[in-house]
Amino acid sequence: MSAPNKSYDPVEVEALKPEEIERMRDEALAAFAAAGGLDALHEAKVAHTGPTSPLSLANREIGALPPQAKAEAGKRVGMARGAVNKALAARQAELEAERDARVLVEEAVDVTLPHDRLPAGARHPLTTLCERIEDVFVAMGYEVAEGPEVETEWFNFDALNFGPDHPARAMQDTFFVQGKAAADSGSAAGSAESGVVLRTHTSPVQVRAMLDREPPVYVVCPGRVYRTDELDATHTPVFTQVELLAIDEGLTMADLKGTIEHMVRSLFGEGLTTRLRPNYFPFTEPSAELDMQCYVCRGESAGNPDRPCRTCSSEGWIELGGCGMVNPRVLIAAGIDPEKYSGFAFGFGIERLLMFRHNVEDMRDMVEGDVRFTRPFGMEI
Repeated sequence: MSAPNKSYDPVEVEALKPEEIERMRDEALAAFAAAGGLDALHEAKVAHTGPTSPLSLANREIGALPPQAKAEAGKRVGMARGAVNKALAARQAELEAERDARVLVEEAVDVTLPHDRLPAGARHPLTTLCERIEDVFVAMGYEVAEGPEVETEWFNFDALNFGPDHPARAMQDTFFVQGKAAADSGSAAGSAESGVVLRTHTSPVQVRAMLDREPPVYVVCPGRVYRTDELDATHTPVFTQVELLAIDEGLTMADLKGTIEHMVRSLFGEGLTTRLRPNYFPFTEPSAELDMQCYVCRGESAGNPDRPCRTCSSEGWIELGGCGMVNPRVLIAAGIDPEKYSGFAFGFGIERLLMFRHNVEDMRDMVEGDVRFTRPFGMEI
């Protein structure tokens, strides 16, 4: 058996010639140097080091050489590929350094700038104060009741003992939505001839609460009300009111007085006293105006010219609103027996209370939507 023939000349492969290997290497180096960014470098990397790159294809041709030529060709291709990989790594490091330096300049953060470009918002103080008042009475066992702002005359006037000729029913005082002939109350308690108005107080919610619930009834009724007032420093045609209604057996004016004093002390602090001055309201009998002792001067400015008080005008008292025992006619209109049950009610405007608590001088500030007014009150919840 004859031995392998090792005397013949190596097969000549075009791709493995020294000049071809040098050309492939130089093209790769030139492509890397010309890459202006990492994306361009990645494309050059795929083209000159990937599986289909010239040097990779040349490396595959080494297997076709006779044994004597494989070592030399392999060394030549390996040196070329090593030079290409080294140049690639150096160029990538250079481009990454340039990118990082550019990012530091372009995306620099000035830590001395304000941290919040958009200022924090604020809840309207009327909302905050209204919810605080609700919390006072909910803690006492009352329920928050709401009703429609567009109301029938029956709920807004008739059920509350307002006579047909009462001044409040005139168009000079009330916003009418529909006249009597065109409206229908939609309630068994109402009248087909009842008109539709924008409610002038939240008392209709009290009537609805008595119709929907069996006594005892304890509700607090907040909401917007409407009256034909001019917008000025102390009046607005749309304002917020909170009313309270309690219906139960054996309630008296003493219960009303105690409830009012608890509310005043919860909102303005301990040690303040209240007083009731006789007055008239169609829906309460007896009726009274509710005053609280001035929380600034504690009544010491009254009759004392040496210590004037802007809050109470040196009178020593601040008027809050009206109150009284629920008129038996109102109980009858709601289907409640006045011989068995009695009740009390009172109401006041939130805007007026806000002016007292925070020394707001112009009511227009509350409705103009200027963030400079609401922002100092913050986001209290």
